[in-house]
Parts: sequence; structure tokens; C-alpha cells
Amino acid sequence: MTEPDQAARAATFQASGSAYDLLVGRYSPALAVAMADATGVAAGQRALDVGCGPGALTAELARRLGPDAVAAVDPSAPFLAACRARNPGVDVREGRAESLPFPDASFDAALAQLVLHFVADPDASVHELRRMLRPGGIASASVWDFGGGGMRLLCAFWASALAIDPTAPDEAAVTRFAREGEIAALFEANGLREVAGGALDVEASYSGFADLWRGFLAGAGPAGAYCASLDAERQAALRDDLRARLGAPDGPFVLTARAWYATGRT
Repeated sequence: MTEPDQAARAATFQASGSAYDLLVGRYSPALAVAMADATGVAAGQRALDVGCGPGALTAELARRLGPDAVAAVDPSAPFLAACRARNPGVDVREGRAESLPFPDASFDAALAQLVLHFVADPDASVHELRRMLRPGGIASASVWDFGGGGMRLLCAFWASALAIDPTAPDEAAVTRFAREGEIAALFEANGLREVAGGALDVEASYSGFADLWRGFLAGAGPAGAYCASLDAERQAALRDDLRARLGAPDGPFVLTARAWYATGRT
């Protein structure tokens, strides 16, 4: 994917934090706990949340370490506003993963949850993660499983989108680091040591299909932006196809989601 394509996808995160919460953000708190566990975040450390979004991982880091020991960075002004409001006392700054606004060796842990597939330069982003870390510090990153279909919500959505519109983006094909081992390979190629990885499995609950569909209509992220771009007729066709793919739920239901992750040390 070219840099302009990446920029276009990243630009879809200018929606509000509340809009993000309705869609992918519904999975974020559980994924934050799993990410912090996999990274080994523990009391006494200082941690950085890279690409913090509205602040779900930031909140988990602050819960474990205290807000004074946590910093967060994101390029989206609406997300930064939400993160600051939700995490008082945390050092929240505007910035990109490729150029982080902190001095060298400032943190014990640097985490990038659902970020690497949107950055323009993944190698530069991992270099920045390394630069943030003290000797022996740990970096971690995660991306939803598109290659194996483990992120059921988004994989089903894009399959439905392609069914009604063959020109729709094929996220399974274009999303980077969405297959097992790809983040680990990126970490190793950029000099991190003791690289390990695996799967993080979480779930989200819905009161009904209308509750799920409301998340796409909010317009956040590539899926929400695509949905919002459709006319009423094609939106209805997409909605009906997606509902059928998810088993035509009638009443409350749960969807599972898998993310691939890796960790590595300086």
C-alpha cells in the first residue's frame, strides 16, 4: 500500500472518540488488558501508549502504574481530546508513531495497540519505539487478524462490502501485519531482541444487530467511513448482507476478535 493510501485510511480517525467506541472501540478495553498482560506492564514502570486513540489502553496503563507514570500520543485531535478527558493526569501529546515527541530512553514499556497497519513508515515507527525505551525495556504492538478472519466483525463487514460493491477496499488484502508472525518479523528486522508473539483473543457484546450497525453508521475508521459514503440503498444492502453473514442475530449476541501481537526488548 502506498503512503497516500495509508494517509487516507489514517484520516478516517478524525471522528469523535464516542464514534470510535461504538465500533472497534467496543473491543478496546479487553484488548488493552490483554496487551498490558502480554507486555508485562507492572507497578514501578513508566509506559507510553503510541497511537492511543480515545484512550482505552492509556486507561489500563494508568490503572496499573498511576497516571503520572503514563504518557500517550496520537495524531488525531478528537481522539486526543477524548483521551485527555478520560485520563486526567496522563501526559497526552499530539504526534505520530514515526516521530514521537519524547526524549530518548524515557520509558520502560512502549505499546502500540492497533496502530502499525496505519503508519506510513513501519520501520521508522519501530525505531521510535526502541528510542523511547531504557536499556532492557520492552516494546509491543498488535493488529487485528484479517488474514485468518479472526476479527469477525470487520472481516464480515468487508466481505459484505465486496459482495455489494466489487470496487470496495479489500481490507484482508491490504492490511499490513495482520497475519501471524508479521509483527515479530518487523521487530526482529529493526533490532529488537527476545522477540515473542502470539494471539490475543477478546470479545464484545451487542444488545442486537441494530446496536452493531449503529457503530458503522457513526463513521469512524475505514469501515465506518466506507459505510457513511454509501447512498441509502447500498447502505441497506450492506446492512442486510452483513446481518445474514453474522447469522441473522435476533436479540443479544457476542462476537469474538483476535489480534496478533509481538513483544521485543532493547
